[in-house]
Amino acid sequence: MRLQLSQLKKLDACRYLIPRGTKPGMRTDALIYADEALLKQILPDLSLEQTINVAFLPGIVGPSLAMPDIHQGYGFPIGGVAATDTRTGVVSPGGVGFDINCGVRLLATSLARDEVVPHIRDLVNQLFRDVPCGFGTKGGIQCSIKELDAVLTRGARWVVEERGAGCREDLVFAEEEGAMPGASPDTCSQRAKQRGAPQLATLGSGNHFLEVQYVERIFHPEAAEAMGLVEGQVVVLIHTGSRGFGHQVCTDYLKQMGQAMRRHNIELPDRQLACVPINSTEGRDYLGAMAAAANFAWANRQGITHFTRRAFQRLFGQATEVRVVYDVAHNMAKREEHFIPELEESESVRKRGSAPARTRREVLVHRKGATRAFPPGSPFIPAAYRSIGQPVLIPGSMGTASWVLTGAEGAMRETFGTVCHGAGRRMSRTQAKRSEAARTARQRLAAQGIYVKSQTREGIAEEIPEAYKDVDQVIEVVHRAGLARKVARLKPMGVIKG
Repeated sequence: MRLQLSQLKKLDACRYLIPRGTKPGMRTDALIYADEALLKQILPDLSLEQTINVAFLPGIVGPSLAMPDIHQGYGFPIGGVAATDTRTGVVSPGGVGFDINCGVRLLATSLARDEVVPHIRDLVNQLFRDVPCGFGTKGGIQCSIKELDAVLTRGARWVVEERGAGCREDLVFAEEEGAMPGASPDTCSQRAKQRGAPQLATLGSGNHFLEVQYVERIFHPEAAEAMGLVEGQVVVLIHTGSRGFGHQVCTDYLKQMGQAMRRHNIELPDRQLACVPINSTEGRDYLGAMAAAANFAWANRQGITHFTRRAFQRLFGQATEVRVVYDVAHNMAKREEHFIPELEESESVRKRGSAPARTRREVLVHRKGATRAFPPGSPFIPAAYRSIGQPVLIPGSMGTASWVLTGAEGAMRETFGTVCHGAGRRMSRTQAKRSEAARTARQRLAAQGIYVKSQTREGIAEEIPEAYKDVDQVIEVVHRAGLARKVARLKPMGVIKG
């Protein structure tokens, strides 16, 4: 089933609806956040068909959601969001992804752009030496299999307290303070632990990166001040996740759930949506293992933060400040309470143009390639940011820009407190590598003053700016839709990749 633009109902300039009856068996609507130009880039792949398939999940509440950076993934689209009732619904590993708690951490330095530009090549080379990166990379922070269970339980706190790599303030400015409760190392396979233990504090490969940037423009002075951001300031964006550990956890449970679905009488249009009831043995085990992988990822980004500080201080002196602004996950399933419109009533009131009644329910929010974006006043964000809303970190692509936003009330009303996570691919990795743009990528980036260091040529070719949608256009959609507010636009100066 390949959708056409004419099959989507345009609600406004930023929202399109795929009604529940579009495909027999849908339990709810699908709602896409995009403008017409972005939709034309989204339609050629199968991401909207995947969004429809997610609407088949047992216990789904509210619509199946697609963010403007949506593209085709495994089961769920990347950029997909779905909430399931914790009493009657299911959990699906495909709704989290293979890289559990892939996320982004923003560091702010005490340096100005003019101080760093003359030394950017030396800085990138130093970061490349200090931060292990690449496929299957080992090194970073040493951790034995025996010690790993503590990492999986304590997350970033283990790195700070047991290895002295960081400070208490680093933990305060991370989602869940860098350690998700409910982690269960016993539900993680030995194979996952063998893959994970050697990879702690490593960047990895693919779309993972560490990017030295500067604050090009401030859009929301009050929020920027709360985060300690000023124009011209040098910052660092770290994008990585749970490495081989999280990948193995996802692989293990997809296999288990695929076998268990028949026993639970679950039938879905795509086997990649393998799922089980949240309260089943398999469901509880997966959520415990997922939390363990999430904690590995926070520990991983904490270790990389330590190596980044060391690189800056080697070049610019021990007094150089490198502090954590915030750290967000964008591949996660979390138990949260939200006000949910009743589906049957919402269909009837939609015709009258009035808002449906909402009830507060505990749901499991699957965010795959999607970022939590809670509004001002939320008790789930650091006290220092409670007046402005949760910082939302949106990386773009090499050579373009990244963004800092804050969550808005509209996200809580419409998207379970969620926005996009990046620009979103518009070319596959294979297409990118074969493109003419890949052949000249390094030279074109250098001409813009962006110095890139990568383990392989493919590391750059797969991630060329042309492989991604326009991040500014994506941000404009979530801003105009009232899901988040623009705070700052960041421009790259130097990049390291696996």
